[in-house]
Amino acid sequence: MYNNKTYTAEILAVGTELLLGNTVNTNAKDISRVLSELGINVYHHTVVGDNPERLKKAAQIAIERADIIIATGGLGPTHDDITKETLAELFGKKMVFNEDVANKIRNFFKKRLHYVVMTDNNFRQAEFPEDSIILENDVGTAPGCVMEVNDKYIIMIPGPPRECRSMLKTGVIPYLTKLSNSQLYSHNLHIFGQGESVVEAKLRDLMQKLTNPTLAPYAQDGEMMLRVTAKAGSKEKADAMIAPIIKIVQDTLGDVIYGIDTGSLENTAAMLLEENKMTIAIAESCTGGLISKRLTDIPGVSKIFNGSFIVYSNF
Repeated sequence: MYNNKTYTAEILAVGTELLLGNTVNTNAKDISRVLSELGINVYHHTVVGDNPERLKKAAQIAIERADIIIATGGLGPTHDDITKETLAELFGKKMVFNEDVANKIRNFFKKRLHYVVMTDNNFRQAEFPEDSIILENDVGTAPGCVMEVNDKYIIMIPGPPRECRSMLKTGVIPYLTKLSNSQLYSHNLHIFGQGESVVEAKLRDLMQKLTNPTLAPYAQDGEMMLRVTAKAGSKEKADAMIAPIIKIVQDTLGDVIYGIDTGSLENTAAMLLEENKMTIAIAESCTGGLISKRLTDIPGVSKIFNGSFIVYSNF
């Protein structure tokens, strides 16, 4: 299973609440970010309601155009949680009860949800497609699982964002890391004072020429960012590939680049103030305290931030 193949993935979000707009699909963002860092290309996001036939059709389309399907949602104890059963049927797998998982669910209720009556339908969460790999849920009762079918990988994880993020970290990333011996590594160059179109015009030839590493522009609120990304077997190798590109960009753009991997303009300002043993106080009017808020959102900013006055008046 360990090779140089570049994998493609599709995120399949299951839940009628997503289609109705009652819930925002933040899981897709978290999963896409993880897959990008692992060097796995995400070409499609699909959302489907809690309907077995529509879920089957969506999964059939996904498995034809992607190596990996990551399905979120539909792993709970109620009748509309249909993901495991539906995908198992689609790929010709029987559902099997796992007693070890059932015991973990009992213990979870006993230790963390002792004030809640545990009903029998919770044991639906202990049923899995046969031969699947179980992904433990450290913060909830619904484990995930992985089915491997004809060199395709179907990964099912819970829909609640907290559980999804936890399982990505503890189960999905370790599993997917074994699929390839290379990952994507990036560095971000933060730019203020020049727009995306101007920067792109200056760097267009370089961007079009590069294949690995790559250089891509991203417009942001009031500023922009350039991301240099390399696919390599280690961070050290990637950094060695990225460094010459960063040097070319710095020589081309000059001091409009205010930081590399600093996150934001306010982070950079706070870092420079601390490095130079300086403090800051702010007087604001029409901004209504926005500058102070952006600074005070930074952990440890009290080292350099003395306070502010918000005076929304001409007098």
